[in-house]
Amino acid sequence: MTLKEIAAEAGVSISTVSRVIHKSAKSSASKEVQERIWEIVKRTNYIPENSSKSPGESTVPSSAEPLHSIACLFARVPDGESDYFFATLARNIEREAFRHNYVLKYTFSAFDIDDPVTLQMIATNEVDGIAVLGRCGKPLLKFLKQHFQYVVYTGLNNPDAKYDQIICDGEQISYDVVTYLLNQGHKKIAYIGETVNENRYLGYCAALSNAGIPVEEKYIADITQSTEEGYKGACRLLDSHCDATAFFCADDLTAIGAMRAIQEHGLNIPRDVSLASIDDIDMAQYLTPMLTTVHIPLEEMGRMAAKILIDRIEGGHEKHIKVLFPYEIIERQSTAAPLNTPEVKK
Repeated sequence: MTLKEIAAEAGVSISTVSRVIHKSAKSSASKEVQERIWEIVKRTNYIPENSSKSPGESTVPSSAEPLHSIACLFARVPDGESDYFFATLARNIEREAFRHNYVLKYTFSAFDIDDPVTLQMIATNEVDGIAVLGRCGKPLLKFLKQHFQYVVYTGLNNPDAKYDQIICDGEQISYDVVTYLLNQGHKKIAYIGETVNENRYLGYCAALSNAGIPVEEKYIADITQSTEEGYKGACRLLDSHCDATAFFCADDLTAIGAMRAIQEHGLNIPRDVSLASIDDIDMAQYLTPMLTTVHIPLEEMGRMAAKILIDRIEGGHEKHIKVLFPYEIIERQSTAAPLNTPEVKK
């Protein structure tokens, strides 16, 4: 496959394909065009051209320049490709690696590690390094250390491990979202999401504690984060006559399920109850009402994870690196001051 052939199939110019693949600052291609180009690249196993070649020449690497490879581990979900957060990270890791003449050879989940086929694949792996997406415990970290020489972690938690880390601090994010709700005048704030070893839950607890508000079990729905579980968690709280004036969900998919439950219980968002979450998936701005959430720079985090991993593989650095990314609360229509309560000035 050549740039010319990719351009013909995508219906764009060769220069557009080149700018998208090599992430040129001059690229003005729409997101839809970029996605179409990358789909063709992935489907056809296109290999990056050597810089000395001109567009359209053979893309088969020479024996002097072998193609390198990496892997991705989804540490928290059985199927990372169906999870927006982790799929976005993996997609951008793959694309950035591609630009450095690396390919994503395979992906697997921590839930598959006991499977004989997966174990055999890992035992005989020929990848140069691995990117770990999401929080993982000490047994898994020990396993990775035994089988992979170069490891980078990316996610919302701060693992206690001597690996390069690309992080957006989930605990601080949650603290800020709950503080935002407190500043609107909410005192009874429910939490829907995971609680065990979860930074987002710790941030929720810390924000309430700092405001002098006790963390009460009646406001907590400990669920596995998903749309279905978010729905069930919110129903469980509402059916038990929870009097929360705001619901904080650990991610947007959970919030979507919670939103349906709240509305089915005859409550209006945000007149009767506010709703906020984390991720800022595309769908968040098309919900009714539009969802207040936190934008996490997943694309940039994925690209940085690939760059740091490749730099480590190629001997570019020896000390462990931790990169902390910023985030932004995106205020939309799903949050407001509770009825008859004046908004607290920030």
